[in-house]
Amino acid sequence: MLQLSGVGKRFGQKLLYEDVNWLITPGERSGLVGGNGTGKSTLLKLLAGSEGPDYGTMSKQKGMTIGYLPQDGLTMRGKTVFEECLSVFDAVRGLEGESEELSTKLSVHAEGSPEYEAAAERFNEVMDLMQTHDIYTLDYQVGTVLGGLGFPKEDWERRTEEFSGGWQMRIALAKLLLEKPSLLLLDEPTNHLDLETRNWLEEYLKNYERAFVLISHDRYFLDVTVGKIVELWNKRAHFYVGGYEKFVKQKEERKTQLLSAYKNQRDRIEALEAFINRFRAQATKAKQVQSRIKELEKIERIEIPEEEATIHFTIPQPPASGRTVIDVKHLTKVYPTKDGGTKTILEDVSFSIERGDRIALVGANGAGKSTLIRMLSDLEPPTKGEIKLGHNVLADYFAQDQYKVLDPAAEMLDDIAGTATKVPVVELRSLLGCFMFSGDDVFKKLGVLSGGERNRYAMAKMLVSPANMLLLDEPTNHLDLRAKDVLLDAIRNFTGTVLFVSHDRYFIDGLATRVFEVEDRRVHVYPGNYEDYLWRKQGGPENVVTSLARHSVVGSATERPVVEDAVEKAPIAAVVVKEPVKKLNPIKLKLLEEKVAAAEEEIPALEEAIATAEGQMAVFTSADEAQKLAARAEGMRVRLQVLTREWEQMAGELEEQRSA
Repeated sequence: MLQLSGVGKRFGQKLLYEDVNWLITPGERSGLVGGNGTGKSTLLKLLAGSEGPDYGTMSKQKGMTIGYLPQDGLTMRGKTVFEECLSVFDAVRGLEGESEELSTKLSVHAEGSPEYEAAAERFNEVMDLMQTHDIYTLDYQVGTVLGGLGFPKEDWERRTEEFSGGWQMRIALAKLLLEKPSLLLLDEPTNHLDLETRNWLEEYLKNYERAFVLISHDRYFLDVTVGKIVELWNKRAHFYVGGYEKFVKQKEERKTQLLSAYKNQRDRIEALEAFINRFRAQATKAKQVQSRIKELEKIERIEIPEEEATIHFTIPQPPASGRTVIDVKHLTKVYPTKDGGTKTILEDVSFSIERGDRIALVGANGAGKSTLIRMLSDLEPPTKGEIKLGHNVLADYFAQDQYKVLDPAAEMLDDIAGTATKVPVVELRSLLGCFMFSGDDVFKKLGVLSGGERNRYAMAKMLVSPANMLLLDEPTNHLDLRAKDVLLDAIRNFTGTVLFVSHDRYFIDGLATRVFEVEDRRVHVYPGNYEDYLWRKQGGPENVVTSLARHSVVGSATERPVVEDAVEKAPIAAVVVKEPVKKLNPIKLKLLEEKVAAAEEEIPALEEAIATAEGQMAVFTSADEAQKLAARAEGMRVRLQVLTREWEQMAGELEEQRSA
């Protein structure tokens, strides 16, 4: 369908890649990955035809169509959202008029005449095209895609110019999905999407019948949508079958093989050079020397690129807070509207956050996540209700536009060193490197950086001197996979409390111990990570979210879980009214069986890990290490208690299902 042969590309004097050979077939689903500056977006532009190769050739099948979504920069105006999306079918809608004209011709000309035959042939072609594009359901198709991408019906008739850049990109994405080109090229399509919309796009791409290539820094999204990974590394394109997780494993194997081949080649080169140097002056060995010189010249040297060192940055641990970090009671937030009315964002919300919680705040765009996190950080007052901080709680807030509070005249390295006086400069430079600031970048004034760059710097700055309660609104925005890994590892080892908003499934699943869902002006609390939350939403134990149906929150101030007695007070332990057992469908029954089996594997592993941690605690090394071990052991105990209770409940439900 589209083929690159020996393609190379330069950016100024820098060679991005060379000798790229890639055949994109119909139905191909590829993820394009690589470090910063390797040329991923440039390669996508090359495939789209907006840039040409410096070397090699690109050929494509006649009649194929290509749709390209850049990271940003697209704006539309002059039409409503619905009209803009419907415009992609202008050519198809024109077929309806042509079919009527052809019908008239068929009725005028005599059957068998040349005019009749030509009109009949074209009429059949037009009818086939109309059927292929399902012309009578165009409005339905547009509505389905707009709804999936998060546009409420009341926004469909708004003018496109009224929408911000992120929503403009959603409109552009909607048009591409409706066009259904032969090859769809998406550069960071999830950048401007919330979790619900990202999940919808994930399902859409799973069922997409044509080829697509996408760039994404969301591991989970790549894992579930693509069947091939194309990595730009060492100035070459390397191809791997499978999703992102398989790619990581295969890449390690490939690197091992490359290092082995490099070592063997170096050994051979050294042996040849030693022979040549030893016998160069001997006439009797001249033939053998010349033979080895020719062999040496023919060797294509294997290059080992300079690897980016894996950084494991440890957040300096803050002073401990009290057991209850934040206590919220009957919180309500109302905003005035332009027409003089009011809009209620949150209503009568009550919950508690305990020391050591890592809470993911999820919900659709506009549900009130950012409003809630701003109120918790004391940047915005509630309309009604109370927010009470616990003993010795020091809260720090990271906003989506955190760059606005930075000093534009400050130099990056001096600024972060002034915040973290006890952290060595070498370590600070390594951390900045993880957040994509390397070389002379660290000496730049903050004012010359873009908004995204300053936000990345603000995230790094927060890590070197954190408070004991972190409130993070979209901390993973503008971060590549490597920076996300550093942030994830750092927060995992953080002994304080974290509440965060993120649209990255991998990040949430790897970090969250509880999920707060903001929906319909309420906040619902679920134990576990995002996958656990989805399981309960899609058919897990119903009492998790219905046991306190009279209240705005599951796990309110009177029934909140705490570290010492998580099981006794957790929402799972609420009284459930017994009802006749509803037989689950085979898919949900299989999911329940898998959950039970997973719990039965995890419980003994946790027990063993706790015993190991307790054994390590018996040997004192340092106060910091002892504190870490104690916190880790306590977290595992809580997890074990909750998991045991969940297992008992699920096993009981499974037994009921089997006997029903």
